[in-house]
Amino acid sequence: MKHADEYRDPALALLLADKIARAAYARPQYRLMEFCGGHTHAISRYGIADLLPANVNMIHGPGCPVCVLPIGRIDNAIELVLQHPLTLCTYADTLRVPASDRLSLMQAKARGADVRMVYSAADALRLAQEDPAREIVFFAIGFETTAPSTALAIRAADRLRLPNFSVFCNHVLTPPAMSAILGSTQAQGSGGAGIDGVVGPGHVSCVIGSRAYEPVAEEYCRPVVIAGFEPLDLMQTVLMLIHQINRNRHEVENEYTRAVTREGNAMAQELMEEVFVLRDSFEWRGLGEIADSAYGIRQKYARFDAERRYGIARRRASDNKACECGAILRGEKKPADCRVFGTACTPDNPLGACMVSSEGACAAHYSYGRFRASAAAQTAGLAL
Repeated sequence: MKHADEYRDPALALLLADKIARAAYARPQYRLMEFCGGHTHAISRYGIADLLPANVNMIHGPGCPVCVLPIGRIDNAIELVLQHPLTLCTYADTLRVPASDRLSLMQAKARGADVRMVYSAADALRLAQEDPAREIVFFAIGFETTAPSTALAIRAADRLRLPNFSVFCNHVLTPPAMSAILGSTQAQGSGGAGIDGVVGPGHVSCVIGSRAYEPVAEEYCRPVVIAGFEPLDLMQTVLMLIHQINRNRHEVENEYTRAVTREGNAMAQELMEEVFVLRDSFEWRGLGEIADSAYGIRQKYARFDAERRYGIARRRASDNKACECGAILRGEKKPADCRVFGTACTPDNPLGACMVSSEGACAAHYSYGRFRASAAAQTAGLAL
């Protein structure tokens, strides 16, 4: 498979593992946080952690947009679609996220609400064009990766003068969350998660560019290395971070040069600037309120803002008490530390968002980790 096999070469992976082991001498622990759910899944899928020395620890961060969305926003969407004669469109993972009272958008659909899974904002826009008598609300979610497509749909709806299309906007931004995590762990020092370096997100960085993290690295004196998604990408990124940590450097480096530039995608940035405005504050699951960390819709496009159109009020709701999703998103715990992981909470019966999303840490550990193998071994032992 051209352009993929060369990043999965086992011999090169072992060579990089040896280089990492030789480099990781200066500290008893290197704590590296990946800020992208795609990286979390790649680390689990390819067994990256098993190739690293014992003193190099990978810590999962808030890199899953479905996972960081607070329950109150899901409650808002459920209430909206149950109380109004409209069609709510969103991505597949969002449909199954547990909300208050163990409800979900999927369960709302089972109760008769018109909830539909779409692949893009353009799909929702098309539904509005095809059925002008029906109100269509797109439940937009994601980091800077998917925000431009939502902005494009809003601008298209404006040009088409569609009166029946609106967006419930839940797009959140990576650098403010990175600052929040590093700020809290810096205050905790070695007693907390104590992040020493950051594996920067790949897809997000294609849009915002590597320079977006330069103020973060400078303020918190932590290196950031943007990584691709193949095994050798991640191994090389770990090595680059360790070299920086050993030399007391805190710069932004780009391992993923085949896709990411320092400037990013200027056209996408201009589109987001035209359509969106920064919210003063936004709640993140597990992280609480973070200033300037999410997009709202500008006054110019207010008629396409579902929050204004339907008077959606802010709701606060607590996570399931048995679920450790918040602590996992903060890097304080790993999925296996949750007492319901793999028992009461599975991908078929998720208690928390981290087990639902295709980018969630719990789903990654359940799907690719040793948990399933050990469970199968226990089952086989009982059978004998």
